[in-house]
Amino acid sequence: MKIQSIDLKNFRNYPELHLEFEDGIHIFYGDNAQGKTNLLEAVYLSSACRSFRTANDREMIRFQEEEGHVKLFFERQGIRHRIDVHLKKGRAKGAAIDSVPVRKAADFIGFLNVILFSPEDLQIVKEGPGERRRFLDTEISLTDKIYYQAWLKYRKALEQRNQLLKDIAFEPSLEETLDVWDEALVNAGKEIIAGRRRFVSDLFEIAKETHRTITGGQEILEIRYEPDVNEPDFLQKLKEARARDFRQKTTTVGPHRDDLAFDLISMKKDEPVLDARIYGSQGQQRTAALSLKLSEIEWIRKKAGEPPVLLLDDVLSELDSGRQEYLLNSLQGVQTFITCTGLENFVRNRVKTEKVYHVTDGVITNDERI
Repeated sequence: MKIQSIDLKNFRNYPELHLEFEDGIHIFYGDNAQGKTNLLEAVYLSSACRSFRTANDREMIRFQEEEGHVKLFFERQGIRHRIDVHLKKGRAKGAAIDSVPVRKAADFIGFLNVILFSPEDLQIVKEGPGERRRFLDTEISLTDKIYYQAWLKYRKALEQRNQLLKDIAFEPSLEETLDVWDEALVNAGKEIIAGRRRFVSDLFEIAKETHRTITGGQEILEIRYEPDVNEPDFLQKLKEARARDFRQKTTTVGPHRDDLAFDLISMKKDEPVLDARIYGSQGQQRTAALSLKLSEIEWIRKKAGEPPVLLLDDVLSELDSGRQEYLLNSLQGVQTFITCTGLENFVRNRVKTEKVYHVTDGVITNDERI
């Protein structure tokens, strides 16, 4: 999978931009707040029909403009495709794939596969369960249309059920309508639990080998899915929790309470298994997170038949030299777009790049120093 070109018009701080790309690594460097991440956001928008930075589409339109546009050409399985996203203030965005209008964001799923890797992803092991659930939902939804639709239904059912639990406190007769939302929650929730279980199982096998290599065989990483409830028990557990739900006025059972566990097994004799979320050092937590993100590349390669496009948003500055080197060496055969403030990491690691760009206040120029 390869992005061939991108055109921006009134997108963030870009009044107008046209760039063409090759295979391999493309570096965008410059000071902060110059537009480097904005470019990656445009690529991600073309893949997911949504931003990874904001839920408000109008924020992506250039200041004092009424409309913005992203046009992207890419190649998949040897066939050239076009994606257009049209942003308008006060109206829902419009989108088209190969000039055919797209009505639902779900229709974008799996068409252009993109993986985003940001500094926040390095905190996934350290942060709370909510961040790990967000990771699961975001990554699975980018390739699995059924999961994405189930996730939307589950969010709606959960919101409605929680509101109903609050209303019942003032109008007890409403309790008889709770069964309707229980059924909706369980039906969508079962799809989510099954999808997360498959994803974690597939990812674990890849991440284990990646982690072993990064640590020089000194450590084994085991990733476990920790569902709050299993599919066959969901409805029964939900009913058993009703009294508690009434007291707390919220739904206390379901995949919105799931978690991911990261166990570290040392190759040193008699070392205990370490829960990286609680007891891992910062280096161990970041290595586990790096293994997790890199394993997604191979996961999508197996699923789609070719590697995804990789977006690295200022990640290298958060890694030590050893992890930087491993990450950069893992990018062979993957079209990659990297943002950073300087070129030192690439010079030091002798990284082969296709193009280097300097970004200054929405203006991108070629730089051939590497």
